[in-house]
Parts: sequence; C-alpha cells; structure tokens
Amino acid sequence: MSSLNFIGGEKGGVGKSVVARVLAQYFIDKDQPFIGFDTDRSHTSFTRFYADYASPVIVDSYEGLDSIASAFETTDSEGTPPHVIVDLAAQTAAPLARWIKDSDVFAVLADMGITVNFWHVADAGKDSVDLLGRLVNTFDNGPRYFVVKNYGRGSDFSQLDTSPALEKALSLGARVINLAQLHEASMRKIDRQNASFWGAIHNRSEADALGLLERQRVKTWLKKTYDTFDEMGLSA
Repeated sequence: MSSLNFIGGEKGGVGKSVVARVLAQYFIDKDQPFIGFDTDRSHTSFTRFYADYASPVIVDSYEGLDSIASAFETTDSEGTPPHVIVDLAAQTAAPLARWIKDSDVFAVLADMGITVNFWHVADAGKDSVDLLGRLVNTFDNGPRYFVVKNYGRGSDFSQLDTSPALEKALSLGARVINLAQLHEASMRKIDRQNASFWGAIHNRSEADALGLLERQRVKTWLKKTYDTFDEMGLSA
C-alpha cells in the first residue's frame, strides 16, 4: 500500500529531517519507490542528503501542495503509486491544515487506497507535547499517527508519556516509536559529507569518512530503526 508521510513536529530542532532521511533510506533499502518533498526554504536538509529523490516545495501555496498529491498519479510498471515523504518545516501546520480541509485530501487519497501518516517528531520538552495535542485535535481520526520520541533530542519523555495529548493520540491508534540517538560525532561527519546514510556507510575516501566502528554503529542504528518500521508494516 502506498503512503503519504508528513514528517513534522511543528518546531525546529526536534530532528524532523533526520526522520525523513531515515525513512527515505528505509524505502531505498527495501526497494520501495518513493518521492520526497522538502518544505524547508532555509536549510533544505532533505533535498541536500537525498537530492536524487527529493525536491523543494512551497507549503504555503495550494499549487505547491497540490504537487505532492499529484505524485500519486505516477505509477510503476504494476500500476502502483510511490510512497511520498514530506519533510515539513517548522510552523507549517496552519497552511497544511487549510489545504487538507479545503481539498478533502483524506477522502481523495482513501479512495485511491493511499494511507496518510503524520509523524510527530518530539524532543523531551513541553512544547512537543502541546504541539502533539494541537495535531490530533486538528485532524482527529483522519490520518494515522506515529509519535517519534527522538532520544537524540532528550532522554526524559515523562511529560509526553503522561500527557492527555498522547492519551488521545493512542486512542486514535497512534504508534509510539523510540528513535535511538546516533553517536553525535558520526552524525556530524555524515552531515558534513552531505551524504545519504548509504553513502556515509560506503564512502571511505572523504576527509570526514566514517571509521570502521563508526560505520558499524550507523548500520546497527539503521537496523534497529528498520526493525521498528517493519513492525508497523511500512514496506508492505
């Protein structure tokens, strides 16, 4: 089943682009076709690391957002639409919600057999809890929700765990994902290379190339994350 994956969190610095990049690498490694869109005009992190798959899109324009839905009109040799990943910039919730409501996006994509997934990437702060509450109150039971506890952005998620926001999300069928922290020095090297995770693992010639055990840590981190995605049936 094809899916539309909005990778959000509504605030900067929670690791949205990292999640988008991991999901992109997952689809690549699972031989699942996908198209990516990057809504961040300042950093374009998703486009920078996965330039062959992602392109920029203007989120506060209906024409720009319409191009995301139009991606599902392309199909493979078996007539199957691709997965779509949208790396959402901070403070994009309002124009996105208007577009979804005015265009009846959930109903249109449901008729096409496409699942809409909202990924709420959270750090350990209260803002992420409040923004999750706003997300589920806005869309209620329209999409599927994945709440990502990003342990690269905090270690104590007790505020989230005990919040009415998470309770409501769980009542709507949300899945909670623990994204382990990747060793900080290794992530900095990958970022300086502007490399995909595959490229970082296999590139040994750059000045910032990962060492033997760094490559192994990235492989282990990816496998652990992939196992979680497999449990959710993302590549089915």
